Amino acid sequence: MKFWKYQGAGNDFIMLDQRENQWISRADTNLIERLCDRRFGIGADGLILLQNHSGYDFEMVYFNADGRESTMCGNGGRCIAAFAQHLGIVRAHCRFMAIDGEHEAILSPLSPPTQEGLWVELKMTDVQIVEKQGDAYILNTGSPHYVRFADDLEHLDMVAEGKAIRYSETWKKEGINVNLIARSPKSSASDNDLGLRIRTYERGVEDETLACGTGVTAAAIASFVEAGGTIGDFRVAVSAQGGQLAVRFHANGDGSFSNIWLHGPAVRVFEGTITF
Repeated sequence: MKFWKYQGAGNDFIMLDQRENQWISRADTNLIERLCDRRFGIGADGLILLQNHSGYDFEMVYFNADGRESTMCGNGGRCIAAFAQHLGIVRAHCRFMAIDGEHEAILSPLSPPTQEGLWVELKMTDVQIVEKQGDAYILNTGSPHYVRFADDLEHLDMVAEGKAIRYSETWKKEGINVNLIARSPKSSASDNDLGLRIRTYERGVEDETLACGTGVTAAAIASFVEAGGTIGDFRVAVSAQGGQLAVRFHANGDGSFSNIWLHGPAVRVFEGTITF
């Protein structure tokens, strides 16, 4: 089986082209988990299938490292757009279907340009409500997220912190992704360019990941709500463990958010074949 490995800010994925051959089915939970294993397989935070879908450039089917099909993955969506360009399916723009509906992506060269990487802007699903629970924010950006500001972010035991919330009575059945954030200096002179640092514990991976696209999106919006933001267009720069990402969005003034775009690099790491 031919595969490709991609990463977006350190969030890494196995990519399979299933337009002509069905290498993997949704029932292959154990196989997907084995392929994602970093000791006995290829190693990845998740596995993504690129498949045909009528009316769209392709379909994205995403599996967590535990082998189970999951909700939307933002960095995975950016990486599959780059993968589609590598396969010659699209050029500078694409529309694709994912588990949470239609997405589009804009692709451009990295600066400085490389043969392996692209800068990808991915349109995310609208956010209808941001719920406050104690000192945390709960929202769905294609996947469910818990976001909370934390002191001494760099020195926290993120796995212990994440597990305590993800496996609490409130969340243990369905699971939730846990994001702890802190403010950082503005990254440009723009008044609308805020800055955050983030660490994320992902359900399905059951570990800290170097980045999480839907988590970065959730953190950007939660920080805006925390700051008492008003109506308008905003951009938030977010520094994850694996690299720099950014989110731009429109705040509608009624608690909802639209025109949400996740920006960042998507890089082809290597490709190969594997037998199983």
